[in-house]
Parts: sequence; structure tokens; C-alpha cells
Amino acid sequence: MNGTLNKVILIGHLGDDVKMHYFEGGNCIGRFPLATNEVYINKTTGEKITSTEWHNLVVRNKAAEICEKYLSKGDKIYVEGRIKSRQWQAEDGTTKYTTEIQVTEFTFLNVKKETEQKQGGYSSQTNEPPIAQSGNEDIPF
Repeated sequence: MNGTLNKVILIGHLGDDVKMHYFEGGNCIGRFPLATNEVYINKTTGEKITSTEWHNLVVRNKAAEICEKYLSKGDKIYVEGRIKSRQWQAEDGTTKYTTEIQVTEFTFLNVKKETEQKQGGYSSQTNEPPIAQSGNEDIPF
């Protein structure tokens, strides 16, 4: 393969509500942490082990507004996007680094907001709002 690919697919639970940031000109971004879990059995002890990985997700503009409106902590979501690393100077002069997932598509797997429990999807390429579908799933946390 001659080209390169930067694609991430995650299914997980929001670790917090979507935090919005608005900019001059009307653009905005939403940020939220997403937890994915790996469960395995320790072969020596037979103990069930759950390992959680945290991902910093970023959604932009209309997608961010949709996420803010419908998602809250604990909701389950499917996301596609790409990994992006960035750095900045902190107030104390130190250089800070972070790795984020820039979300391009998502599907709500279950949500608690708006008294409706709906699934929906969004693609930044089509700018289509979530599609309502039936579905209800218990959230483990």
C-alpha cells in the first residue's frame, strides 16, 4: 500500500457531558472524554479484569451542537475519526501535549437526554442530523 491512513473507530461511554467552546464567526467545537473497556480473565488467579482506556474526542460546528443537545455522561456512542496530536504553551511556560480523536462521523447507541431514548447518526460529510431509530440499552455506569 503506497498511501497512508489515519482512521479511528470507537464504541464507548461518555465520561462527562460535552463541553462547548464558541469562536468569533460562529464556529464551535465540543469536547468530551470517551471510555472504552477491555475485559479479560487473569489466567493465574481467574479474576475478571477490566481495563479502561480514555480518549479525548473533538467534534466541530453542527456535529458539536447535536452532541451537546443529545449526549450526556454515561451515554454510549459509536464514533469514527482521526488521531490528531497538538501542543501548546501553558501559562507557566511549559510545553503541553495532547492526543485527540477528531470525530468525522458518529451514531448514538443510547442517550438519556430529551426524555426520548433514540439512536441517531451524523456524518460531517453530509451534515445530516441524527436519524431516529428505536433502541434502549442499559448503561453500566
